[in-house]
Amino acid sequence: MKKVSAIVYHEHGDPSEVLHVEEQEISSPGMGEALVEIQAAPINPVDLNVIEGKYPVRPPMPAVAGVEGVGVVVAVGANAKNLRVGAHVLLPWTAGSWREACVVSADELIPIPADIPFDQASMLRVNPPTAWRMLHDFLALRPGDWVIQNAANSAVGVAVIQLARVLGIRTVNLVRRAELIADLRAEGGDVVLVDDESVDQKKIAEATGGTSIFLGLNCVGGESALRVSNALAHGGTLVTYGAMARQPVRMPAGLLVFKDLTFRGFWITQWMQRANPPEKTTMFDCLFPLARSGVLRTKIEKSYALGEARAAIEHAQQGSRAGKIIFKF
Repeated sequence: MKKVSAIVYHEHGDPSEVLHVEEQEISSPGMGEALVEIQAAPINPVDLNVIEGKYPVRPPMPAVAGVEGVGVVVAVGANAKNLRVGAHVLLPWTAGSWREACVVSADELIPIPADIPFDQASMLRVNPPTAWRMLHDFLALRPGDWVIQNAANSAVGVAVIQLARVLGIRTVNLVRRAELIADLRAEGGDVVLVDDESVDQKKIAEATGGTSIFLGLNCVGGESALRVSNALAHGGTLVTYGAMARQPVRMPAGLLVFKDLTFRGFWITQWMQRANPPEKTTMFDCLFPLARSGVLRTKIEKSYALGEARAAIEHAQQGSRAGKIIFKF
């Protein structure tokens, strides 16, 4: 048995109140398992939602927090196929990544190139795949096509910009604060606008040269989702993957009757559960080289040690950050 530190919660509630650093015992890997020493793990909005009990999936209590992370395999059990000691791997979302080490089914681990830095690698399982799938699974986009999104400064939003640039797709990006415009233009955002009442079809048409937009990505809801929908062409599709404003997506009947819009939802966890291994391999074979080269990257505002959990959580809950908060071990 090995003792490791972990960030644990015994009940749902405010993360800054219910999380505690505790010692746990973990055993040696059994049949088909691997022991992974975790190197880095981000704090995502979904992590906080799970801890608060506001997410559709609730792990049994007590639970180790963290749905994403990267580690190094330090031991493997019998029949752990295609996995070697020393391999760098992405953890499954069920592993509980905010701890020093864990034992995981080898089949659930995703090997990654060893030359991707741990801090960036720790954020490759959720947000970049979400962006990749939304740009590929709903419409057959071609170079030169336009996509419009809100929450464009979020981790998924920035990944959409970075990947769209590689794919030759152009983006209209809505953000809440004017000071974010310059950064997103530097990332490759073609059009960046403040997400308020001034954004209308005419303003967007002027910015895009009147080109029709058929795909909209919504992570906010409420009036912001309506603005994105209004910008879509006849027959366009709105994909909702989040609800940052915690307001429903309300659509006037005219958008359905006269524009024949399609409304879809996307959840990367569900896609990962449904996809077969070749589908996952194909996607990550596209994403890993982009991460290795730095084309696909996530800004990090600050890294914390495991024992600084409360400070890290409070920092992650701030709304005006310039990058991700991560744990590094």
